[in-house]
Amino acid sequence: MQIQVESFFHEATSTFSHVAVDPDSNKAAIIDSVLDFDCQSGRTGTESADRLIAWLDENGYEAEWILETHAHADHLSAAMYLRGKLGAKTGIGEGITTVQETFAKVFNLTEDDFRPDGGQFDHLFGDGEEIRIGGIRGRVMHTPGHTSDSVTYVFGGAVFVGDTMFMPDFGTARCDFPGGDARLLYRSIQRIYELPDDTRLFLCHDYPPAGREKSCVTTIRNEKKHNIHVNESSDVDQFIKMRTARDAQLDMPALILPSIQVNIRAGALPEPEDNGIRYLKLPLNRF
Repeated sequence: MQIQVESFFHEATSTFSHVAVDPDSNKAAIIDSVLDFDCQSGRTGTESADRLIAWLDENGYEAEWILETHAHADHLSAAMYLRGKLGAKTGIGEGITTVQETFAKVFNLTEDDFRPDGGQFDHLFGDGEEIRIGGIRGRVMHTPGHTSDSVTYVFGGAVFVGDTMFMPDFGTARCDFPGGDARLLYRSIQRIYELPDDTRLFLCHDYPPAGREKSCVTTIRNEKKHNIHVNESSDVDQFIKMRTARDAQLDMPALILPSIQVNIRAGALPEPEDNGIRYLKLPLNRF
């Protein structure tokens, strides 16, 4: 039985969240969920996450997993909210501990407040580790480069690549965040390209040019033939040169500072201070 996928678009952050379902058992996994956040007011919301819950309920599906492809820098994760509502386990690649160590220093988080050991998540996946949704077996591939914790979830003909790749006309992920590495990204994409050509790739974002509708799914074949950054005729050194020059021109994501603080905590907000208010930090002149 092939896994079935329903995708949900979050307009404010151009993010696609996916729900992967085993239709035989009605078990499901939520991949890259979004917590609504208004940066101007500092208010969070759960409307987008509640849409996922409603869809699961309407179709009689039960979530077993709430998965992250990495600790995103462009949106806040709703993983902890969904875990509380659905009872599903949270999971991410074991490289999250490196990301946590890096940003614990940036935000001056002490071990009394935050332990960079990945324990905020229910499970940390090793490279090649098996994962199941109902009766469907999948595996987790470590695909670092965009970030050191990036992973790809492979369920037969459906693969969830997070930010590692985009539609062919937009190319590949940036590599200038802490832990990013263009050479590693190139190698990771080559691993993905070893999958069968008809494999569907489900993407986390799309930024289409004028005249093309947004899309969150492509194929290995399409990427290998047409990806403007890494295709069948690409060269690793040329890619590194291109990616380095391109990244130097990019602005920081608008939500990177609030997002990272929440996402390294598996989507949990910082604990309230003695006045009952939760706070996110803003490191000055750091980036």
